[in-house]
Amino acid sequence: MEALINGIDNVNGFIYTYILIILLIGVGVYFTIRTNFVQVRLFPEMFRVITEKSESKNGVSAFQAFSISAASRVGAANIAGVAMAIATGGPGAVFWMWIVAIIGMATGLIESLLAQIYKVRDGENFRGGPAYYIQTALGKKWLAVLFAVLISITFGLIFNSLQANTLANAMEEAFSFNPIIVGIVVALVTGLIIFGGVQRISKITSIIVPVMAIFYVGVVAFVVFTNLNLIPNVLSLIVTEAFGFREAGVGLLVGALIEGARRGLFSNEAGMGSVPHAAAAADVSHPVKQGLVQSLGVFFDTIIICSATAFVILLSDVYQSGAANGVALTQASLSDHLGSWAVGFVAIAIFFFAFSSLIGNYYYGESNIQFIKNGTIWLQVYRLAVVLMIVVGSYIEIGLAWGLADIFMAFTAAVNLIVILLISKVAFAAIKDYQQQRKAGKDPVFYQKNIPGLKGADTWVDNESDKQS
Repeated sequence: MEALINGIDNVNGFIYTYILIILLIGVGVYFTIRTNFVQVRLFPEMFRVITEKSESKNGVSAFQAFSISAASRVGAANIAGVAMAIATGGPGAVFWMWIVAIIGMATGLIESLLAQIYKVRDGENFRGGPAYYIQTALGKKWLAVLFAVLISITFGLIFNSLQANTLANAMEEAFSFNPIIVGIVVALVTGLIIFGGVQRISKITSIIVPVMAIFYVGVVAFVVFTNLNLIPNVLSLIVTEAFGFREAGVGLLVGALIEGARRGLFSNEAGMGSVPHAAAAADVSHPVKQGLVQSLGVFFDTIIICSATAFVILLSDVYQSGAANGVALTQASLSDHLGSWAVGFVAIAIFFFAFSSLIGNYYYGESNIQFIKNGTIWLQVYRLAVVLMIVVGSYIEIGLAWGLADIFMAFTAAVNLIVILLISKVAFAAIKDYQQQRKAGKDPVFYQKNIPGLKGADTWVDNESDKQS
């Protein structure tokens, strides 16, 4: 087992040095420049559109779609992943997490609005994602199926096993619960929810996500405010170690950059092709609206939630000992600030964070299973596989869980990033159309005919707005 884990770690070094750093950041910078820093210019607009209600009583609102994606994003990476990044790459890794998030906001916007443009109807709801825009925009069915298989395995099985692993470890650390028992209980509850479909998923996540985020950030904010005099020192530490100034070492710089990038991506998922599935489910009048909402999700996840965890850890001296890693480091750090009860609090926070991620991750897989084979039997088999992997993930080695997640994440992200680069002209045109309508004082409405050469966006031709026109 140890040899397998070490082998996975070695592969990760190659994958993330050459694929994630170059491709992910490179694509994000290109989108940022090409859209004239859309994530900065339209930042206030993000808050306006997220509160809009769906015109359809049966549809998923912009906020509910945001909640589904947030349920997947806000999970183990926000508590355990940040701790691992700091333990492995040092405090400087936090700085690179921020950079990846800011750049990733542009990437998240592009992929989500593309999912909206090429979404399809599924009864009273919508579904879509990279597999759908790959097939429609590029006309490559084989590549669409490849991506659908990759992301179904990555999120529904591998990532869910990691969330279960983090959840079980946290409960064992705090309450000495048997990880296997925890895994079985969580698997059964998850099964009851995912067999209910997207409507049940969206309603549950729209309640869990805001509540759990408020409680966690509230406790962390208390720690930060009671240590305000130390914040300048923490910020200085993050910046100096991000560039290797403190120890003047190239190795320190590279280590911080790689750890910050890989954990940042796993946390906010910008460019991975996962969030577009939630974005496609929303019933909005213009694709850019949901792109903006999901871009805000990247900011919320990394700049708010991940930073909260990072400050708790760096305001304590526990991380310097190297005795704890992952969720145990976060628990020990918060306990250092607030007392032993904090260990249990983090375990409960992890439970809700990870549990909501299990639901959100499953939804991404479901959407792609339906793309590959639209049949009830295949979907039921997939649901059972998801439930089984939650149990398996509860007792596997933590290094193996994170290693497998890193590898599958890299391949999934690579395929999606290349695709959205190839069809990004459609996204740029949609953004231009949205801005022109906003400048004219209108509530933007999307029409396929307004984008020259656009084909395959048939959902928008048949929607209620076009009928009325």
